[in-house]
Amino acid sequence: MKIMSAAAAALVLAAGSAAAQGYPNKPITVVVPFAAGGPTDITARIVAEPMSKALGQNVLVENVAGAAGQTGSTRVAGAAPDGYTLIMGHMGTHAASVGLNPNLKYDPATSFQPIGLANASPIVVVARKDFPAKDLKEFIAYVQKNPDKVTQAHAGVGSVSSTTCILFNAQAKLGKVNAAAYRGTGPALNDLLGGQVDFMCDQLTNLAPQINAGGIKAYAVASAARSPAIPDVPTSTEAGLPGYRIESWNALFAPKGTPPEVVAKLVDALDKALNDETTKKRFAELGSLLPTAEERKPDGLLAVVKRDIDMLTPTLKASGVTIGN
Repeated sequence: MKIMSAAAAALVLAAGSAAAQGYPNKPITVVVPFAAGGPTDITARIVAEPMSKALGQNVLVENVAGAAGQTGSTRVAGAAPDGYTLIMGHMGTHAASVGLNPNLKYDPATSFQPIGLANASPIVVVARKDFPAKDLKEFIAYVQKNPDKVTQAHAGVGSVSSTTCILFNAQAKLGKVNAAAYRGTGPALNDLLGGQVDFMCDQLTNLAPQINAGGIKAYAVASAARSPAIPDVPTSTEAGLPGYRIESWNALFAPKGTPPEVVAKLVDALDKALNDETTKKRFAELGSLLPTAEERKPDGLLAVVKRDIDMLTPTLKASGVTIGN
């Protein structure tokens, strides 16, 4: 019986290896765990075309929204580890979720096989254009003195604009701030442009056009260097809050257990997609940052995931904000 079991196991391994070497022989689905039109969806669609060319099969994007991205993430975590179902996760689904959901159905660091980082977008602290503070220090002082008069907008609990402002409020010692939750970034930003709310934190890809047009006031970009998309906006360090450094990122993951041969092909295809000149141009127009060579690899992406889990979890748990799935 033991000999037969060993033989059967060997046959299974051999079959799996053969399938991996013939990969891919059908279309690949990349799940975006959010509605169409957002930054993660746009990122997935930008890289899908050049990845299709590199792999010789169509890479299709499927939107599976719900529970701040956790619905789609849970689905992919339980999918067959054959390289045909992937996820374009992001900072929220694969880092902030740990601190927001005590009953999370997956572990971002162990339930997936990392492929590589696709892009990143610095977080910017912005306010309505007529907010009285002229710089970040004045803004922080004003909010500290007038907490009841100031309202922060965000795109819903678990969104980038929610989690990054929880971190900002803690770093700036703003205390309890009035928060208005919206069903997405678009409605929140519209009310900021209209002056119905006072400030928000969000990724540059969503804010650059309005900042450059003068529709909103930008106080700081939470990155190591100024962004070419908004060169007049100081970094958080320059503005006086050096501890506030955070970027929203998008990254490709496969289910845990995906064969190494398949992973290697996906890593290579993503790298070729990111080196594509059209991809570079489109990301530059969005104010997105391309990942380093190390971040495009599984180990580099896993390091980013673990770093942001460690950074965000204590502050998010302390805030008392939670989301279920």
